[in-house]
Amino acid sequence: MSTTVPLLAARDLVKAHGPTEALRGASLDLRAGEILAVTGASGSGKSTLLHCLAGIVRPDEGSVSYAGEQLHTLPEKRLSELRRTDFGVVFQFGQLIPELTALDNVALPLMLAGAARKDAQVRAQEWLERFGVLGQEALRPGEMSGGQAQRTALARALVTDPKVVFADEPTGALDSLASEQVMTALTHTAGERGTAVLLITHDAQVAAYADREVALSDGIVVPQEVAA
Repeated sequence: MSTTVPLLAARDLVKAHGPTEALRGASLDLRAGEILAVTGASGSGKSTLLHCLAGIVRPDEGSVSYAGEQLHTLPEKRLSELRRTDFGVVFQFGQLIPELTALDNVALPLMLAGAARKDAQVRAQEWLERFGVLGQEALRPGEMSGGQAQRTALARALVTDPKVVFADEPTGALDSLASEQVMTALTHTAGERGTAVLLITHDAQVAAYADREVALSDGIVVPQEVAA
């Protein structure tokens, strides 16, 4: 087993939504450049785990560390900064801003970080080309196919060169061909740039793109057997 210090580490996470305890002591490590799939039945707490790891919600108990910082204790201002610079998040339905074009959706994180609009758009166009959406820059989300919208969402998540991408069921709303295109683009780009990816999925074919797989069962993370 690798002795490399994890880039992201969760220990004994507990998180309840009202009377329902989604996480019951979940622990997990993610290393730089690794693609890790977290699988489990619907309602098993996979999204809750991702939200805790990305600093979107705070666990009720346990700890989350990222590059030496304790996320669960950081002020919201610092968490917001990390989500703009070090973290990229992709959701099942992309969650693109419907009023903005594909180009402006991808450029937005750069502009929020202080980049000039023209510079941000140039870089956004490069990322749209990387994900095979060049020529669709002027389209709004409602005018795109599901696969185009999700690849645009991936471009938006990666345009800031994050250290970690959190992908929550990124192919759940796509057909098999679009899913393959999205996962190929994500894994190729992540591998090329050394980006760590935490992939939440219930689809075994999607999980097969990962370097390693764990399952969430009864609020606990369980390592999966690796096929010979």
